[in-house]
Amino acid sequence: MSKDVEQRLEKRRQELIEKLLSKGIFKVSGHQLYHLTLRELEMEYNQVSKEA
Repeated sequence: MSKDVEQRLEKRRQELIEKLLSKGIFKVSGHQLYHLTLRELEMEYNQVSKEA
């Protein structure tokens, strides 16, 4: 994977973490957000967004 793609994926992870934190979500299934994969973060964010 190219460095550019890795940087964009990490940036997206950080954006999702910040959005979830701003909604008061600090852990998912007992795991801190920083330990979750991008896919897991996206799934949690989509779920939270649908509930709002």
